[in-house]
Amino acid sequence: MDHLAVGPLDLAARVDDALAVQALAFGLSDEETAVRRHIVLRHFACPGARALGATTPDGRLVGFVYGMPNDRAHWWSTVVEPYLRSASLDHWLDNSFTITELHVHPAYQHRGIGRALLTRLTDEAREPRSILSAIDTESPARRLYRSLGYHDLARRVLFPSAPTPYAVMGAHLPLMRPHSHVAG
Repeated sequence: MDHLAVGPLDLAARVDDALAVQALAFGLSDEETAVRRHIVLRHFACPGARALGATTPDGRLVGFVYGMPNDRAHWWSTVVEPYLRSASLDHWLDNSFTITELHVHPAYQHRGIGRALLTRLTDEAREPRSILSAIDTESPARRLYRSLGYHDLARRVLFPSAPTPYAVMGAHLPLMRPHSHVAG
């Protein structure tokens, strides 16, 4: 495995590098990437927002994660709240750290990078639990989240303009600890 470093990421300064990784990992068009640029910059201005990156020895960003303490007034929470409430699980929106984005360049996937990014970020959270959303299909991402202790809170969650349904997942912190091969 390449010698990658996982550490703090100034997401505002490296937003274009991060979005290039996300575009490859998630298959985004240039137009979708431009829209997400504004969203990422707005998120990163929120109190408590933090980001980590995985970089090669020459400084190339190959993975990133960011999140923030959840706020019920944020758009994401307003969309998922009715789904969680219908299952009497909307308390997960309180005192939780939201994983907003986690992406790894396709050429670097399946090497423990996503696991290292996610566990390092949540290790620094003050909240007792973490929540996130993922496309509601069996995927490597969902398997990763489950291996770390996340479980489905709501499924078939529909976001405006998203073509596929999502699942909302939650985990108590700290996350479960399978070992990682990525240097810190």
